[in-house]
Amino acid sequence: MELKISSSGALPSENKLLSQNSLEDSQAKFYVGVDVGTGSTRACIINRFGKILSLAEKPIKREELRSNFITQSSKEIWDAVCHCVKVVVQESKVDPKNIHGIGFDATCSLVVVSATDLKEVAVGPDFSNNDQNVILWMDHRAMKETEEINSSGDKCLKYVGGQMSVEMDMPKIKWLKNNLETEIFKDCKFFNLPDYLTFKATGRENRSFSSAVCKQGFLPAGVEGSKPGWSEEFLNSIGLSELITNDFERLGGSLRDKRNFLSAGECIGFLDVKSACQLGLTHDCIVGSGIIDAYAGWVGTVAAKPGSAIPGLSENEDQNNDFDSAIGRLAAVAGTSTCHILLSKDPIFVHGIWGPYRDVLARNFWTAEGGQSCTGALLAHVIKTHPAFRELSQLADGASVSIFEYLNSMLETLVQKRNERSVVSLAKHFFFYGDYHGNRSPIADPNMRACIIGQSMDNSVEDLAVTYLGACEFISQQTRQIIEAMLKNGHRIDTIFMSGGQCRNGLLMRLLADCTGLPIMIPRYIDAAVVFGSAILGAAASEAFDLANEKTTSQTNRSCLSQKESVFDGSCQSIQNLPEGGQNLKNDVSPLYPTPTYISNTPAALNSHISPIVERPLHAVSSVKNDKDTSASTETGGLQKERRNRTDLLWKVMQELTGEAKVVNPNNKTHPDRILLDTKYQIFLDMAENQRKYRSMVDRVEVNLVNKSK
Repeated sequence: MELKISSSGALPSENKLLSQNSLEDSQAKFYVGVDVGTGSTRACIINRFGKILSLAEKPIKREELRSNFITQSSKEIWDAVCHCVKVVVQESKVDPKNIHGIGFDATCSLVVVSATDLKEVAVGPDFSNNDQNVILWMDHRAMKETEEINSSGDKCLKYVGGQMSVEMDMPKIKWLKNNLETEIFKDCKFFNLPDYLTFKATGRENRSFSSAVCKQGFLPAGVEGSKPGWSEEFLNSIGLSELITNDFERLGGSLRDKRNFLSAGECIGFLDVKSACQLGLTHDCIVGSGIIDAYAGWVGTVAAKPGSAIPGLSENEDQNNDFDSAIGRLAAVAGTSTCHILLSKDPIFVHGIWGPYRDVLARNFWTAEGGQSCTGALLAHVIKTHPAFRELSQLADGASVSIFEYLNSMLETLVQKRNERSVVSLAKHFFFYGDYHGNRSPIADPNMRACIIGQSMDNSVEDLAVTYLGACEFISQQTRQIIEAMLKNGHRIDTIFMSGGQCRNGLLMRLLADCTGLPIMIPRYIDAAVVFGSAILGAAASEAFDLANEKTTSQTNRSCLSQKESVFDGSCQSIQNLPEGGQNLKNDVSPLYPTPTYISNTPAALNSHISPIVERPLHAVSSVKNDKDTSASTETGGLQKERRNRTDLLWKVMQELTGEAKVVNPNNKTHPDRILLDTKYQIFLDMAENQRKYRSMVDRVEVNLVNKSK
């Protein structure tokens, strides 16, 4: 069995395990994070200083029997979660009784089970295979259903950027109604994947605002006069009245039960006995409310402190112990796609930007989410489909560097060879628009496609390098387009906090800084920022539990409290048995990327604005002292205060554990590259607008021709 086990892969100093003295401290606190991505499951364990002690990864399969039908198995996912958690506990040599909290994040995929017996329900196109019961987020089968839902014009659509995306849950559920046998559909219960994981862990059906608000059309109390959260009017209008029965039981219930829906990292309860055994943890471990994976990236990055000065950023900005400090910090969580997540105190509506979502990250704060449907996938596609890909792979292997490092170095060489002013000017007459998979933000048009102006018949590696440069420029220019749409409508953005493997690409970070004009923060855990964010959720939930129980709950007291509770909701009967091992596991690392490292071996010119990181010890979280009332909720009294304190606690934990980050500052506005990129941005906008214009012209002709032929 081969399993990827490593530290976070950031700095050499971070690869060391906790000192022996700390490990021998029986009162030491540790926290586990779990991240279920598109292609793999990961787990990490952190100590009270925010140091990742061990990181494990296991691939998970996806099935695509028909184009745009992409499914997964919840059994396989939970099995992978259990394996990874056991591995990090074993490798870190941490006593499970000292692991106080666990947090979960996952892709916003739809899990379908039977309401009667909680067994998996096949989601098609092979309806005989119940093992395939997860519709992956990137599944685009429900295009027709999406259009029908959006034609309803319901008020809840106002809070998902004006229209639902085909990647959200309701179109997928409506597709299932249209294609499943009636009796089977009537028995279906639906989970967004993060909530399914916390259900498997605790046996409790608590749902997260992250899943319900962001992907299912749920409106928190008071938003548009909402009381139960779900809208009967909306569900009836889109033909899903079955979901209303028994107080919306098939969607997890309603707000009539105040405990049903939770913000990020709020305490659900203890691991149940069976899941604790499967995970290799104890029943005393607290489970935090789950979150969509991109939002865990926000949690794991935006409280980072800059390792060097950022022009215009106040030195005292990090001193607040509440979420006011997070305003203006845009998290760009990059992977196959990229999500752009931003917090605000008031609801701000932006066309093509999902949200505003209330209570998702913090009670009474609003979240906006922009996105690019393919960024990492775009770079991989551009490189792998070029005729020179095989030659490039051989050259990179021979130089013992990643493909991206080789291409970045080649671009520097081409500057000299072609007597160009800079790397950016190599593509001055090459115009690349890369919406191969439709546009998520800010155009919100799934029919957008890629186009290239300036392409020749050159099939050399040099041509591949320039094409790759054009793709990097497109990602950066589209990020600017998303940011400008947010700013135009009233958001504040001061800094971009990056995460994901793209952080290692010095060229891309430079282009992002220069296209947007904003400093780029690169966290200490570039590859593990998301799973690290989940561990922070576990830490926040554990701290919230301890504070609620006189702030100093000992392990003994915690055990007594957990033993007083019965196994939650009969969860041992509701969770399927899983094998303890025996599967052949392989690393799931893209060949385009090297073993995780910081930006290294890249040309000096690309790294000239990157500051070093200085690691410093962090103090353990003790208490939250903040009486400032930022609540806009209709709740009053003790419950309002309790929830405000929980919100402040999460930010405090984030500050304590996140640490410092590298900074990539943009060049001055008068720098030649900035001036050239500004000009090419106007061309980028023109290419997007003209594509839609040309499609509309052709569509009108086609409609007329069809009408004439009838």
